[in-house]
Amino acid sequence: MNNKQDYITPQSASNLSDLFYERVKRSSEVVAYQYFNHEENSWKDLTWHEVSKQVELWHTAFRHEGLVKGDRVAIMMSNCPDWVVFDQAAYSLGLVVVPVYTNDRAENIRYILENANVKIFFIEEPSHCQKLLNDGGSSLNDLLRIVTHKPIDTYNPKLVQVNQWLPSYAETINRVQLEADDLATIVYTSGTTGRPKGVMLSHDNIFINAYSAAIFECFDTDDIFLSFLPLSHMFERTAGYYMPMLIGAKIAYARSIEKLGEDLISIRPTILVTVPRIFERVYNKIHDQLSQKSPVVQGLFKLAVNVGWHRFLVQQKRENWHAKLLLWPVLKKLVAGKILAKLGGHLELAVSGGAALSPEIAKTFIGLGLTISQGYGLTETSPVVSTNKLQDNDPFSVGTTLSHLEVKLGNDDELLVKGRTVMLGYWDNESATKDVIDAEGWFHTGDKAKIENNHIYITGRLKEIIVLSNGEKVPPSDIELAIGGDSLFEQVIVIGEAKPFLTAIVTIDKESWQQFAKSIGVDVAESSLESDKVKDILLKRINQQLFYFPSYAKIIRVHAVINPWDIASGLITPTLKLKRSKIHATYEKEIIGLYHGH
Repeated sequence: MNNKQDYITPQSASNLSDLFYERVKRSSEVVAYQYFNHEENSWKDLTWHEVSKQVELWHTAFRHEGLVKGDRVAIMMSNCPDWVVFDQAAYSLGLVVVPVYTNDRAENIRYILENANVKIFFIEEPSHCQKLLNDGGSSLNDLLRIVTHKPIDTYNPKLVQVNQWLPSYAETINRVQLEADDLATIVYTSGTTGRPKGVMLSHDNIFINAYSAAIFECFDTDDIFLSFLPLSHMFERTAGYYMPMLIGAKIAYARSIEKLGEDLISIRPTILVTVPRIFERVYNKIHDQLSQKSPVVQGLFKLAVNVGWHRFLVQQKRENWHAKLLLWPVLKKLVAGKILAKLGGHLELAVSGGAALSPEIAKTFIGLGLTISQGYGLTETSPVVSTNKLQDNDPFSVGTTLSHLEVKLGNDDELLVKGRTVMLGYWDNESATKDVIDAEGWFHTGDKAKIENNHIYITGRLKEIIVLSNGEKVPPSDIELAIGGDSLFEQVIVIGEAKPFLTAIVTIDKESWQQFAKSIGVDVAESSLESDKVKDILLKRINQQLFYFPSYAKIIRVHAVINPWDIASGLITPTLKLKRSKIHATYEKEIIGLYHGH
């Protein structure tokens, strides 16, 4: 960060469309976006001026469809410049953008399109909506057009390829007047039960959130963000799209998660907006490689982390200088520098959010010299509530509150949030809105917390929600209820908090097990439960019960036991509710085994 700043302030722009055009005005010939052209097998640049010309074409196409301010348009695309073009063209006409996950189920997509009365749906390829069109799209009466990025190999009157849909030239752009509190987007988020809820966020909600996050640190126009988290998630959208635009930084779009390692080395970003899962992958890879090295190499790694962590604490004024810090230049060259080079070698800051980062993993990477700022937020708060300032960075906290927001602790130490970034409410769901925003305007997060030295520490949840390490939230009770629909399973507990995927422990009564074992041709001994054959069949039956759940809510591994838990064991209550913490403690070894080797 060279401190070459050109921030766009709320005084210069009052909405997200103004933000874009102010950046085009200031940085017309500067590279805005970098993407990989697969046809030419090379990285390409787009300047702000070039992006604005594409926005004008899309603006014209939207106008030709007769769309008016307030109409909803949806996008289901991987991260790329077209995402920005679609988004900004929609804002220029006062349209409301509805993002959809590319890996979501057709049933969920249909619900979102119907609930939001979407008029235009932009998708990556025709196969993404094939199930939607199989019945002729009869229930999608408001949908005028499905625009696909890739060529079409089937006919449907509503389906058109983007190159055929866009006009050959742009008409004079005629932006509508937008107010700061106009609705900008509806982002659907899964609740603990029932259908997804549409979070309504205004232009002011998002702009102020991006601005408040930006002024926390000294970002500058030379910064390069590598974008790989889905833009359908508000964390990436605010911190990895609108904030870089506000700063004047460049965004490079990663080709895929699988090629993220290669892209880090090619792009050499300075800023990474990420989730704990990425650190987990690198951490596990490091330790897999270390296990094959000599004790000397392993000792050097541990020493580098130890010295680097102490160095960090000294910089934070939490520890005194120690002579071992004299070893840092050598340890950096022999150990830390080589590891960070695999992350591009230029990373100055990794912003981690969406889920809790393991203290051990945080300590390892910070010890190796990577600055990590952990934060906290929810879709309903646009999304960032808090983050760590680099000069006051406690990686075991989720930081201090952004400006334009207040926080306090309510009943049962629930974290409450109030301010300009709190949502307008849930789309067409007034009762759900009243459930989370009280009469005084406080948003009830459902998370328990403590606040010390202005830092927020998340301590638990009022409601049972599992947050995977990639930030996805799943309600375990709903999944457990669904799995329990198979009579083979007497009891079910789903596990996955801060883990990369969901696993489950299931109980089977003795009689059912004996019948099941015979039916699949295995010995009735309890030891058969450990065979790959039995586990594969159990997983298949479990996931058949989860057909209508999102892809990230699937069970990947299972541990089964004979005989159900009873009250006497202390694992269930007299009302037959699971004592989750007790079960976790009882099966600690088995749970570790479920994630071993990943």
